[in-house]
Amino acid sequence: MKVLKATNENIALAAGVIKKGGLVAFPTETVYGLGADGLDPITVAKIFEAKQRPSFNPLILHIASCDKFHSICDINNGAVDKLIKKFWPGPLTLVLPKKNIVPDIVTAGHPTVAVRMPNHPVALELIKQSDRPIAAPSANAFSQLSPTNADHVVKQLNNKVDIILDGGSCTVGVESTILHVGEDSFNILRPGGLAIEEIESVIGKVNIVTSSDESPLAPGQLKYHYAPRIELKFFNEVNLSEYAGKKIGALLFSGNKYNRKFTKEKILTPNGDLREAAANLFSYLHELENEDLDIILVDSIEETGLGKAIMDRLRKAANKFI
Repeated sequence: MKVLKATNENIALAAGVIKKGGLVAFPTETVYGLGADGLDPITVAKIFEAKQRPSFNPLILHIASCDKFHSICDINNGAVDKLIKKFWPGPLTLVLPKKNIVPDIVTAGHPTVAVRMPNHPVALELIKQSDRPIAAPSANAFSQLSPTNADHVVKQLNNKVDIILDGGSCTVGVESTILHVGEDSFNILRPGGLAIEEIESVIGKVNIVTSSDESPLAPGQLKYHYAPRIELKFFNEVNLSEYAGKKIGALLFSGNKYNRKFTKEKILTPNGDLREAAANLFSYLHELENEDLDIILVDSIEETGLGKAIMDRLRKAANKFI
């Protein structure tokens, strides 16, 4: 495993690894992805092995041009055209009917494929130089915290990756919003880095269907996910008096309102900025899980805008410990 600065020379080297069937971790605006040739089923299988990811959980194909989009998706929908024009490149994944070129292992056997165009120069250049769609879930061990910098990838995957391209910290900090496009409906399968309200401003009302343990259409639909190694609960679901003498890590939204000093405190956004909170979410959880703590307690926040994505991640993390 090599950790390399994301220079032009190293991006070209990483693209060569992709073409030869290797694994490359790379930055996007959302989180770091674990990438492989998305049209080679044997190579894609390496992603599932490295992450210990269940094979029924589909992957996202990352593209850098609309030409590639039309080569893997079979769709003729004016609303999709509007979404692409407005939000790509960016943190929006579309789930659409797939063409036969897409291997079943990518889609977990579904007739649909999840596709997005990341808004990050390193990711886009890697995809262009690889000259193929890159299948890339988050570059973490399955169900653990998502990585928002190269160190997080090293901590969880270490020598399971051929190259890690270090492009600094991710600016959005939570995974993409996933939208399934049906014949006569639009369904949010995972809230993420693009607010649902922004999508509705373009195509009108959408449905929200975010959990599926049996046969998910897209990543992030399992009922537990994104969890630290230390137990996590919401403040409003516990009686603090029961934790007297315990080492508590507190993930606070904009400040400490509990009249108690905790062992470790992290404030997502002192100014109440949801974008800042999302960008800090996984990074702060990584820091807290590295501490000697008995439990991590987190604030609930209002589920508007990116607050919905933040609460989705925290709720699924907490579900792991129920």
